[in-house]
Amino acid sequence: GRDIPYLLEQMPGLVVSSDAGNGLGLTSFRIRGTDMNRINITVNGIPLNDAESHGVFFVNMPDFASSLGSLQVQRGVGTSTNGAAAFGASVNLQTTPPPSEPYGSITNAYGSFNTWKHSIETGTGLINGKWALDARLSKLSSDGYIDRATADLKSLYVSGGFYGKNTIARLNIISGIQTTYQAWDGVPSNILDTNRTYNGIGKYIDYRGNIKFYDNETDNYQQDHYQLQISQRLSDRLTGNFALHYTRGIGYYEQYKDDARLTKYLINPVLLPGNDSVLISRSDLIRRKNLDNHFYGFTWSVNYDLDKLLLMAGGSGNQYEGLHFGNVIWAEFAQTAGYNHRWYENTGKKQDLNVYLKAQYQAG
Repeated sequence: GRDIPYLLEQMPGLVVSSDAGNGLGLTSFRIRGTDMNRINITVNGIPLNDAESHGVFFVNMPDFASSLGSLQVQRGVGTSTNGAAAFGASVNLQTTPPPSEPYGSITNAYGSFNTWKHSIETGTGLINGKWALDARLSKLSSDGYIDRATADLKSLYVSGGFYGKNTIARLNIISGIQTTYQAWDGVPSNILDTNRTYNGIGKYIDYRGNIKFYDNETDNYQQDHYQLQISQRLSDRLTGNFALHYTRGIGYYEQYKDDARLTKYLINPVLLPGNDSVLISRSDLIRRKNLDNHFYGFTWSVNYDLDKLLLMAGGSGNQYEGLHFGNVIWAEFAQTAGYNHRWYENTGKKQDLNVYLKAQYQAG
């Protein structure tokens, strides 16, 4: 049930981190000091990095490790499986091929910090030696090691396809829904020695002067991946591959802002109710920052095998469209703002095309 970075933690030159402190939820890794923003990560040769930030958020793919057949890491500068440049490293995740026999399993596991994993897996095996369907449904939850760093994660994996002698056609669906309490600020160094689980996110002071923590200081996101892959053996030496992909992401994170300046949120100062002589320019409020994005495209490659020499040509084309917007869903003093008051909205668009030619020679 642990995230993919923790499957790699024993590799030389690789360091992992977990916001919740238990390897579940928002996790990341560095390779030779390089963070994931500079590492090219693919799933079945299809880009996984966010088109805007180039970050990768495995929390949006809970229990994906249960559906992996292989994981390849290449350190240093090089090329990824789809030809795009990789400055720090490249990581390629390959989903598991179908087994030849039907199967089914139910898994329930419990661990530290009230961590639960429930999953159901089933598959048809190869029907008539050519057709197969595999599916997995998972639910993970944890209280986390860090204070309030809870996680509620759900995922679905479905893969079905035709596996012929010369032709393989496969459709993959990878879906994840996550709700995690924010813990990404870490523990301040002056508190670390006395309270290693301290989490300052969501902290505010109520009208009586008491320190409180907002219960719904959470990150909420759903990400769905659709992949159609076709591989054709054209001759004993020549193979062609083509893939279409679409990723849909939508979600938000919610924050309680203590004594926030109203004009920052495009809200005019208001008069204190019952006292027209007092103008209020600051207020406690709850805000949501939202993401609504689409990422789609294609990849292709042709491989020509000359025994010791392997020639590879290919490319990809991708389009990203992302909407960013922020809403104020509650404010202690904001009579001039309506419900779900929107204080910003912008879009990000990105197009990416690449073509590559590679040669691999085996000496000896």
